Amino acid sequence: MNSSFSERVFQGVLISDGAMGTQLHSRGGYNPNHSLDFLNITNPNLVKAVHLDYISAGAEMITTNTYRANAPMLTSLGVGEQFNKINAAAVKIAQEARSLSGQQVWIAGSIGPPGKQTDLFGASSLSNIANTVQDQADVLANNGVDLILLETFPSVADLTEAVSGIRKVTDLPIVAQLTFMDDKQTPGGDTALDVVAALNESDVIAYGANCSVGPSLLIEILETMISTAKVPLIIQPNAGFGSYQFGRLVYGSSPSYMAEMTSRMLEIGGTIVGGCCGTTPEHTAQIRDIVHFHKPGKKSTSKKAAPKTEMTNRKQKQILEPTALAQSFKKGQFVVTLEVTPPRGFDFTPTLNKLRSVSNSVHAFNVTDSPRAQGRMSALAAASIIQARLGKETILHLALRHRNLLALHGELLGAHALGARNIFTVMGDAPNSGDYPQATAISDVTPSGLIKILNGFNDGVDASGRPMEQATKFLIGCALDLNSNNMETELRNLDRKINAGADFLMSQPVYDPEKVERFRQRLGGFPLPLLLGVLPLRNTRHAHFLDNEVPGITIPDQIINRLEKAEENASEEGYIISQEIIKNVRKSIAGVYFIPAFGQYDSVNSVMNID
Repeated sequence: MNSSFSERVFQGVLISDGAMGTQLHSRGGYNPNHSLDFLNITNPNLVKAVHLDYISAGAEMITTNTYRANAPMLTSLGVGEQFNKINAAAVKIAQEARSLSGQQVWIAGSIGPPGKQTDLFGASSLSNIANTVQDQADVLANNGVDLILLETFPSVADLTEAVSGIRKVTDLPIVAQLTFMDDKQTPGGDTALDVVAALNESDVIAYGANCSVGPSLLIEILETMISTAKVPLIIQPNAGFGSYQFGRLVYGSSPSYMAEMTSRMLEIGGTIVGGCCGTTPEHTAQIRDIVHFHKPGKKSTSKKAAPKTEMTNRKQKQILEPTALAQSFKKGQFVVTLEVTPPRGFDFTPTLNKLRSVSNSVHAFNVTDSPRAQGRMSALAAASIIQARLGKETILHLALRHRNLLALHGELLGAHALGARNIFTVMGDAPNSGDYPQATAISDVTPSGLIKILNGFNDGVDASGRPMEQATKFLIGCALDLNSNNMETELRNLDRKINAGADFLMSQPVYDPEKVERFRQRLGGFPLPLLLGVLPLRNTRHAHFLDNEVPGITIPDQIINRLEKAEENASEEGYIISQEIIKNVRKSIAGVYFIPAFGQYDSVNSVMNID
């Protein structure tokens, strides 16, 4: 089948599979003490089931579960002596899946990058890369793979060294992939044109990009490569934004969006298409449908027309996936968000460590913007760190009293570029009430005004009515004061925000469920998804402080009396009170905006563990 693959890759579009790691994780295969490759021995049927699902979904090329099955990695995990067995088992599993399917399927022996970046370790690191890849390729080839697939390599130097190592042990076809960062360069600093220049004359049958930061970026990489590429190109993007697991980013995004982006890849001239981290057989099935309806264009090996001008590329409309929060609202999931206050210093590590322990319990982190007018790390910086390190979306609070219109413009573009696309509009605390009494308030726009600006950005028009280079796709949140003593005024404010284009609501903490019901009945149901503010009370002192000193929060006497009776168990009683409130209004709200008292982020688990 080796020659068949070499012929097939030049005959038109070929569908590859999607993520292996994501599927193994979701099906219960994760073990913190071993890499996922170890499942080839301990649970081969699980790996085989993933292969079969991808083949059934339309994959013509499947990759062995050996991405990290190189000798140094397995040795570091204490199973180095089973290096040959793990790799051989992976090939056998893939072959069995192919046989069971009865379809023509090519088996790619997956090899990931074994070493560190070459600019840190120099020539000796390159030598180690060649030897490590050579050893793994030898086992994969001897056990019957149809080609070698080099995945997610960080630099051209590493990749070419890996190719040279492979060629010492086998003449199987090699498909080579690099990963690109959001600056359109590999971690090693190579541009797409650098890759083309280096690999056009190398001994690979196809090359391209995988992993990275999602399909939008890889489409741009493909557009650059296609103009001068001399061999077919492979593109396998992640399914959106994600988090690291065993060196690979695990993402989540909708199959329909990935299929739409694949259509663009085919129009540009991509040959091998599929998915990387976060993609599933459902993604592959929709990609298959797109491929079947696609009309073949020029072959990828022919010389392409000159690249579009820079201005044309900038004005090309991007296809942006709704945020995960937006999709959760649409699916009717009960959303849990957790408020995070940025630190007073620049070290976010202590906070990050606390958030990591509760990350799986929440859909998003609410990042506050200079609460109580204190000098703290910027909300955008904190949100960016959270998303990059934890792979979890944020809701970025944007205080209007601290920024003029020009600053808001720049902040919004920066937020979008960094992936912080859930925005909560808020006036913010008066600047002169905090750390800098001499600070002045700006307030160029109101919350409803900012909502209009955000919607304009989403339509590709800025606050002055000028066309923007790209349209954004923000999800826009606004406040609803359920504790207001003047419901009619609050409803008029809400009406302005909805007419301006708000997408969801968030409230201050509420300790009387009747207030939620009062607004719900008056509105005939909340017109937008509502995240109810939930702040567990720690003791009576805490309750009195909130009731008397924090605007917008009122606490009934009966709640305070319960805390007094609980005495030393007051904090546990506070959790119970919060649970009762959520239970009472759960059918009326879309989720909760959890506000931990005194930075006790793990309290979200205590409260949300509702039977």
